[in-house]
Amino acid sequence: MDLVVSRPEGLYCPPGDFYIDPWRKVHRAIITHAHADHARAGHQHYLCATSGARVLQSRLGALNLDTLDYGQTLVHRGVTVSLHPAGHVLGSCQVRLEYRGEVWVISGDYKTQPDPTCTPFEPVRCHTFITESTFGLPVYRWRNPVDVFADINQWWAANAAEGKASVLYGYSFGKAQRIVAGVDAFIGPIVCHSAAQALNVAYTESGVALPHTMMVSQVEDPAVWSRCLAIAPPAAQGAAWMKRFAKGYSDGLASGWMQLRGSRRRANVDRGFVLSDHADWPGLMSAIGATGAQQVIVTHGYVEPMVRWLSDQGLQARAFQTEYGGEQGAEEPAPAPQPEGTAPQEAPF
Repeated sequence: MDLVVSRPEGLYCPPGDFYIDPWRKVHRAIITHAHADHARAGHQHYLCATSGARVLQSRLGALNLDTLDYGQTLVHRGVTVSLHPAGHVLGSCQVRLEYRGEVWVISGDYKTQPDPTCTPFEPVRCHTFITESTFGLPVYRWRNPVDVFADINQWWAANAAEGKASVLYGYSFGKAQRIVAGVDAFIGPIVCHSAAQALNVAYTESGVALPHTMMVSQVEDPAVWSRCLAIAPPAAQGAAWMKRFAKGYSDGLASGWMQLRGSRRRANVDRGFVLSDHADWPGLMSAIGATGAQQVIVTHGYVEPMVRWLSDQGLQARAFQTEYGGEQGAEEPAPAPQPEGTAPQEAPF
């Protein structure tokens, strides 16, 4: 029997009678992280990683919520459940399910690059691994983030020297906080769109150290506009929010899609910085290999190419159709089409 099957409501564990990141309302939902395409409102009961609780509540409001520390286990209807770091955003987790000697791991979204704002990805051994494929083509290979942030700092400092703001677009949850943590805050003040600032607060309340940031409404010194780094979601491009920078600014976009020249051109920004919170092709391959799984199920992204490649490598590979959006679902521009823990406890989450 498969430990996870695809249903109209989402990915379902039949023996445990619960769902993982369901997109329709269900009675029990394990949430891998709080991005809107994975965490929906209206479920009767939620389970998430302890470190992600504050962010999940800030996005969905009051919830009937239980949490698990990474590596802690619970047993529900005979299924042993544990959550393990995914390295995607704060509180992101992989879901490990064990039942009658069979182990499945559902990755959610993940990245293998270092990120000071969340716990690093942890490979989990299993028989079956359910993986995302947002950037599941060999063309997607990320540079060292240290080098990417050096480029962002250089761009920001050059703009400040010319007396203009630097407006950097990135998703409000995860990407914005990674940028804030990664840039050199000594270059100038950091101003955030209200959507990003709300998540900054949730991060700091969860124990993540971030430099000081402020919303545009909190800016009192007009000189700020001539040297700040302003972080906003891509949807703010061309919106009324941008009128504050009418005296001069340069804009950029931080996204994995900036790897492709056509995507950079269509984004209509001055600079594109290749910075993603998803695994690149080498990251996907190394993560899959580290699980030791002989069966791999591919979801959201470049599903068919990944399935073909994995099958060619001798793995049992197939796909699940989901309603997850990958980085597109994280309010980023879509690309052009391209060829073990503590003792278990019985708990009815």
